Amino acid sequence: MKAFSLLLLASLFFVSCKKETETLQPEVPKDYLPTQPGKYITYRTDSTVYTNFGSGIAVHSYQEKTIVDSLITDNLGRPSYRVFRFLRDTAGKTAWQPAGTYFITPTANAVEVIENNLRFLKLAAPVSEGTSWKANRFLPDDPYGAFYDFSNDDGMADWDYGYTNVDQAVSVSGKQYDSTVTVQLMLDDPETNTSANFQIANAQLYGFKNYSTEKYAKGLGLIYQEYIMWEYQPPSSPRPGYRGFGVKRSIIDHN
Repeated sequence: MKAFSLLLLASLFFVSCKKETETLQPEVPKDYLPTQPGKYITYRTDSTVYTNFGSGIAVHSYQEKTIVDSLITDNLGRPSYRVFRFLRDTAGKTAWQPAGTYFITPTANAVEVIENNLRFLKLAAPVSEGTSWKANRFLPDDPYGAFYDFSNDDGMADWDYGYTNVDQAVSVSGKQYDSTVTVQLMLDDPETNTSANFQIANAQLYGFKNYSTEKYAKGLGLIYQEYIMWEYQPPSSPRPGYRGFGVKRSIIDHN
């Protein structure tokens, strides 16, 4: 009986040690940006643009659908997935209209997105608090120069992004998504901070704002995005007024 008791205690000790040394494996990036052909997500999208040579502002709203099309090979010879984008009115009454294509490339330690020949490192391993990376490190100098006459994009390749709220439930458009992660732009260096004179408290001073936050749901993909890059030039400058863009996407449907 004594021998049996000692054996039982030894077994319990072994189990206890095993539980203490067991570690959880971090999530991998491709879990949060799936690439199954036929999968789609529909968003309510609000796009901010500046009009009248930067003196006015307009917000264009619509529904946006992204559909994973098929597996292809990218310019580097890697497996990649082509994604089609379509737009229609916010009420969903008009027919979908084609609005471009982008590509998702999952790798062993990251997920890349290529759009308009710009390559972004959207997610990186490990998916855990404290992970940070240079999401724009593949971008050229002045990557938005062909579209916007501003200086916000100077030095984008050195910007840091990181994870927050890992494995958290969030609500978007009235629906809850249980396992999500947020990717946040993290600019703490005063020379590359996210904003200056943001509310334009002094119209005689230069102002700007850079902001990016994206939420991804495990097994689904991007469910929320807010991306802002705008610049204000005072009246004394050669080109006064606002320039830049802002976009907000909120998921409303998916399969």
